[in-house]
Amino acid sequence: MPDGGSLVFLIPLDPKVPDLVLMFNIAERLSDQNQTTGRPHQEKFPRLLRADRIYGTTGNLSYLRRYDDFPVYPMSNLWVDTVGQNQFGGDKIYVVQTGLNVVQRCLLMATDPGDLVLDPTCGSGTTATVAEQWGRRWITIDTSRVALALARARIMGARYPYYLLADSREGQLKEAEITRTAPRTEPVHGHMAHGFVYERVPHITLKSIANNAEIDVIWEDHQTRLEPLREKLNAALGTNWQEWEIPRDLTTEITKNTELGKKLSSDPSLCSLCTPWLKDWWEHRIARQKEIDASISAKAESEYLYDKPYQDTKKVRVAGPFTMESVSPHRFLSVDENDEVVDGWKLSSGSSPYDKQQDFATLMLENLKTAGVQQAHKENRLTFSSVTAFPGTKMICGEGRYTEGDSPESPVKRAGIYIGPEFGTVSRPDLVEAAREAGDLGFDVLIACAFNYDAHSSEFEKLGRIPVLKARMNADLHMAYDLKNTGKGNLFVIFGEPDIELKTIGDHITVRIRGVDVFKPQTGEVVSSGPEGIACWFVDTDYNEESFFVRHAYFLGQNDPYKSLKTTLKAEIDAEAWESLNRDTSRPFPKPTSGRIAVKVINHLGDEVMKVFSV
Repeated sequence: MPDGGSLVFLIPLDPKVPDLVLMFNIAERLSDQNQTTGRPHQEKFPRLLRADRIYGTTGNLSYLRRYDDFPVYPMSNLWVDTVGQNQFGGDKIYVVQTGLNVVQRCLLMATDPGDLVLDPTCGSGTTATVAEQWGRRWITIDTSRVALALARARIMGARYPYYLLADSREGQLKEAEITRTAPRTEPVHGHMAHGFVYERVPHITLKSIANNAEIDVIWEDHQTRLEPLREKLNAALGTNWQEWEIPRDLTTEITKNTELGKKLSSDPSLCSLCTPWLKDWWEHRIARQKEIDASISAKAESEYLYDKPYQDTKKVRVAGPFTMESVSPHRFLSVDENDEVVDGWKLSSGSSPYDKQQDFATLMLENLKTAGVQQAHKENRLTFSSVTAFPGTKMICGEGRYTEGDSPESPVKRAGIYIGPEFGTVSRPDLVEAAREAGDLGFDVLIACAFNYDAHSSEFEKLGRIPVLKARMNADLHMAYDLKNTGKGNLFVIFGEPDIELKTIGDHITVRIRGVDVFKPQTGEVVSSGPEGIACWFVDTDYNEESFFVRHAYFLGQNDPYKSLKTTLKAEIDAEAWESLNRDTSRPFPKPTSGRIAVKVINHLGDEVMKVFSV
C-alpha cells in the first residue's frame, strides 16, 4: 500500500440508485468548512454553482451528491462474496483445497507486494498460487510429497495477469493519466515492493469541490466561447436568457405556445439562424461540465482498490523461478542391551517398516534392481539380471550385473553401484573416489545414483578404463519406505553428456549444442543423438563456480514447440522473438571476466546436466 494509505475493501453500490442521493443544507456545510479553514465561504460558493452541485428547493439551497461521488462502501467482516461455484478457480484437485477468494482476501489485507508469505500447510498450493499472482514471495511446506508435486504442477502451469508496476515507466505514465498530473521523471528499477498502479474510486465531498480552484480556470476558459453565443441568441431572439434558462432546442418554445414560440413560428428563418448557435452553445456547455466533473474526480480524495491493479493485457506472466528442497525427517536411533547403536534405522513401534532394519542404500538397491536405469530413449534401458549388496567398501555399496548385447553369447558386465546421500549432493571428489574404488575391485563400469550432483561432477565421465554413469534419482524415492516397488516409472535416469562446440569470433564467443552423447549398455558404445532430444538449454556467460545464472535461454525440441507454447499460454507469440530463442547456436557474447562459462542442458524428462568450460 502507498505510504500513509489504509486498506479498505470496497463493494460497488447498486447502479440503479439515482444520481440524487443526498441533499443537505448548503449554508450549514459551508459554515463548517469556514470554521476548519478560516477562509470566507463566500468565495467558494460560486464553485459549487459552476460545478452544478446546488439544488434549489423552496426556501432552501441544498448540495447535490451524485451516485458516482463515492460508489462503494467499506467491506465488513461478513465475506459472503467469497462463496461461489468458481471459488477454486477450476476443478478441485485436493481433498482439503481452500477457495482462492478467501486466501486472496487475507493476503491482500495482511501483505504488500514483495512481502514474504509462509504457508506451513501447502496442500494443493493455493496460498503459493495466490501469492505468485499478486507479486508476493512465498515459502510453502508440507510433509507429503504428493501435495508438493500437485502444488508445483499447479504453479508452473498457471498463467497470471501482468500488472503495471508503480516503479516502471508504464506505471508512471498510467499514474499521471489517472491523477491528471505531469509524469514523474525519476529513474525506475522495476521494484515489486513499490506496489502496482491501482484502480481507485473518488471520494468526492463538499469540501473537495469548494477547495478546487481548477474549477474557476475551466469555467473562465469555456466562458470565452459560451458568452458570445449566449449574447448572439439573446440579440437575435430579443430575450434575456441567463445560462440556466437556455432551452435544449427552440421547438420547446413553439410547443409551449409562448410569445417567443409564436415569433419563431411566424419567422422560420429566425429559427434556422439561431438553431446552430444553440447547438454549439450546448456542445460547449456539456464539454465544460465533463471537464469540471473530471477535475472534481481527480482532485478529490480517493480510495485505492487494492484488488484491482491496472493490467497490461498484451503480456502474459508465468511463475518466476522457484526451488523445492527437502529436509531430513527425524530418525530414532535404536540401541541394544549394551547401549550400543544398532545399525540401520528402527522405530520403537513393531509395525513400522523401519523394523526391517534396512538403511537407505539397501532400499535404493532394491528399487534399482526392479526399475533398472532409463536413459534418454526407451531402447537405451539398462536392465540388471541381479543387484546385490557389496559390503566392506567405503563408496561402492552394491554390485549389478547386466548383459552387454542381445545375443546369448553377449558378455555379462559387472557394475559397481554408488548410492549418494538421501539428503545431500554428490560432488566430483565423491565420484572420483568411487570410480577409483570400482577400478580396484575389477568392475567394468560405475553407476552413481543420487538426487543431486554439484556443478563440477558433470565434467567427470571416466576414470581410466571405468566409465562413470550418473543416474539422477526421482524425487518419489524419498518415499521409498511407502513406495510400491513395481518397476514402473523412471526412478533412475541417466542423461548423457551434451555435445557442445565453442567458437571464438574476435572478442566474442558462441556456443553450439550439437546433441547428447548417450551410453548404450547393449553395445558398450557412446553414440550421439541430435538436438531434438533437448528441451531447452541455458548459458551462464560468466560462471563464478558457485551459482549458475541464466543469461541466455534457448528452446529446442520436437513436434513444433512453438505451437505447444502458444497452446499452453493461450496467447499469440511474437514469431520473430521466438526464432531468436528456438535455436541450437547462441548469440555472440563477450569473453567472461571469470575465465569460465557454464552450459546447462535439460531433456524432455526434466533431467539436466551442466558442463563448465575454461575460456
